Amino acid sequence: MSIKLMTSTSLIGRALAGSVSRWTRTAATVASENAAPEFTPQSVRTGLIARKKGMTSMWDETGIRMPITVLQLEDVIVTDVRTADKHGYTALQIGSTIKKEKNVSKPLVEHFKQLGVGLRQKLVEFRVTEDAVLPVGTSLNASHFVTGQYVDISAPSIGKGFAGVMKRWNFGGMPASHGHSLSHRSAGSTGQRKWPSKVFKGKKMAGRMGGKSVTMQNLKIVKVDPAENLLYVKGSVPGFDDQFVRIKDAVKLKAEKRYPKESYPPPFPTAN
Repeated sequence: MSIKLMTSTSLIGRALAGSVSRWTRTAATVASENAAPEFTPQSVRTGLIARKKGMTSMWDETGIRMPITVLQLEDVIVTDVRTADKHGYTALQIGSTIKKEKNVSKPLVEHFKQLGVGLRQKLVEFRVTEDAVLPVGTSLNASHFVTGQYVDISAPSIGKGFAGVMKRWNFGGMPASHGHSLSHRSAGSTGQRKWPSKVFKGKKMAGRMGGKSVTMQNLKIVKVDPAENLLYVKGSVPGFDDQFVRIKDAVKLKAEKRYPKESYPPPFPTAN
């Protein structure tokens, strides 16, 4: 039986080779992890929170007047991350507008301290793909969106209180002639006879109007002001002035049509 002996030189050589290979793999892994992810048509970026500042007018290159809604971002950061392993889905929690500690409950204060971020007045979750996840504390600004792209904006509509059917559902009302006393704006009949002896669910009747979440889709961003964190959006946006609104990339448009050609691909996962 022959015994193969290892010399000290061969042992040192193998150890050095192993350490070099391990260092090479580690460096390659770190480089791949630090590399910025690339945008794909299936990528879903995070949305942002802004405040509606009012409306104004702008004119395009042909001289046509456009109604413009001005939105401003206030200290928007990533406050938390939802992962598929822990929560069952991937999302980012975005916070906006600094809030004083005296106006926040103690459990919420401790929650923000554990996350290592400042207190925020408004928190919203946005679903994202795994390649668009951002670390907690990342600052987000108006440059996240590009001029010419289309977005969806959601916000609670202005509450109108209890309204009748003519205002709420655009009913024509009853005749305004003689003989219809105190029933000119009435809804009329709402049910049937013995069968089915009930009012069907969903019947348009008088009730509370407004105050519900409304989404305006495919609104075009005509101007981005990174210095003042302003977004100029063509068209109307739900809600009253100073209302928090949620902005995200338009979901009903493909990536190629959502962004202008000169700005495709967009900043991903956000602007530096």
